[in-house]
Amino acid sequence: MSTPLEQQTDEREALQSIYEGDANFKEINLTTYQYKYGEEDNYKSFLVELQWGDNYPDEAPTINMNTFYNRNLLPAVKEEIQTALTNEAAQWLGCGMTYTLFECLKDNIEQLTAGQPESAPTLSALDDGVAAIKISDADADAKRKEPKKEQLTKAQKRRQWERTDHKGERARGWDWVDIVKHLSQTGSKEDAASSLMDNATATQVLHPLNT
Repeated sequence: MSTPLEQQTDEREALQSIYEGDANFKEINLTTYQYKYGEEDNYKSFLVELQWGDNYPDEAPTINMNTFYNRNLLPAVKEEIQTALTNEAAQWLGCGMTYTLFECLKDNIEQLTAGQPESAPTLSALDDGVAAIKISDADADAKRKEPKKEQLTKAQKRRQWERTDHKGERARGWDWVDIVKHLSQTGSKEDAASSLMDNATATQVLHPLNT
């Protein structure tokens, strides 16, 4: 009875012969093999990597779907492909199965990749459950909050300038009340009392005396 190592040697030679000239097949090392499915630029294209353990083929090979080549493959599609390979491998324990596993995917590739889009999703396709990110313009917000400055006419600006010392500062006492002018317009309390007395005297003089 052949040992696992002897069976691996025989299977390796068979794989090299079968896939000679096939660019989709790649031997990474003596126990690791890859096969690529689909066109390089096709969004449904994927790669399967199988690695033999010390007891292969009495045990199933390790299935790796997490290579960089599969970066665009949806997790659900990866899982479906891996499940299909695992179920197939369970039927061939004790026999060289690498070729069988690679080929079984070719027959079911359309079904296994039905959930994979033909191309990268666009921004509009991300609307289901994905919130759009809005980048606010901090400068624009600040400008909107900043109060508008009052626009002065040329005459108003000129009057403001004349009230200053032409250096932007108002002269000392600019808001003092002109007392002399104010009194000339309103008069003092004494002036008001005197005016009332004069009016009373004049009234008495004008009335005729009783004889």
